[in-house]
Amino acid sequence: LKPQALVPFVLKEEEARDRLTKWLGSLWFAPNRLLEFTRKGRALNGIYVPYWTFDADTDSRYRGQRGDYYYETRTVTVTVNGKRQQRQEQVRHTRWSSASGRVSRRFDDVLVMASTGVPQHLGNALSNWDLSQLAPYSPDYLAGFQAEGYTLALADGHVRARDEMERVIDGDVRRDIGGDEQRVENIDTDWQDETFKHILLPVWMAAYKYGGKSYQFMVNGQTGEVRGERPWSVWKITFAVLAVLILAAVAFYLNEKGVFGG
Repeated sequence: LKPQALVPFVLKEEEARDRLTKWLGSLWFAPNRLLEFTRKGRALNGIYVPYWTFDADTDSRYRGQRGDYYYETRTVTVTVNGKRQQRQEQVRHTRWSSASGRVSRRFDDVLVMASTGVPQHLGNALSNWDLSQLAPYSPDYLAGFQAEGYTLALADGHVRARDEMERVIDGDVRRDIGGDEQRVENIDTDWQDETFKHILLPVWMAAYKYGGKSYQFMVNGQTGEVRGERPWSVWKITFAVLAVLILAAVAFYLNEKGVFGG
């Protein structure tokens, strides 16, 4: 299947690098060399990543139980300073009642990344795409950029999209049941007007090696959102722990000497 649409790159490479540098600078206990990685102007790779999008009209009938909290007062015996005392306390119970009903939802452009060559946890975390900016696919948009072909089959993408939709429907059912707790026993969903698109979305990517391990970063080429794997500086963490221990020891010493007015 050829791509049907794509979102053009909005962020230029320099802008993407600035976003990445700010994100890296906000990380606690990151190695100093991590910031140098972007400040030295290392090139980012512009890649069009393949995604499937799925639409569906759903109508779901459910059966379950609604739990409502209520409280009872009981008297208990406790020991306070060696003496037994009686006191009252509130005990929470749950009153369960049967619930059934129907919820409907229209799903539009449920995204599933169709590449297995891009880290799934990063690609799926880039979530704030404005798909209203999708343009009909044209090879001209790919000039100067890499473009991956999909490696996740349409059928597998459909299964993942259905799983995501079912999680949303479960939340709709629980809100419809109401109460303080819910038990969902069965959801029977009727799926209609299911459609899909094969699209390409723009991503700036970079990789950084630290301690013999590779860390990857992704910048949304439309919005500038950053997702990435981050290394930790063992030295910075060690110095921070030592500083805390030293401050605690000094505070204990001064307290023992009565400096704090004890």
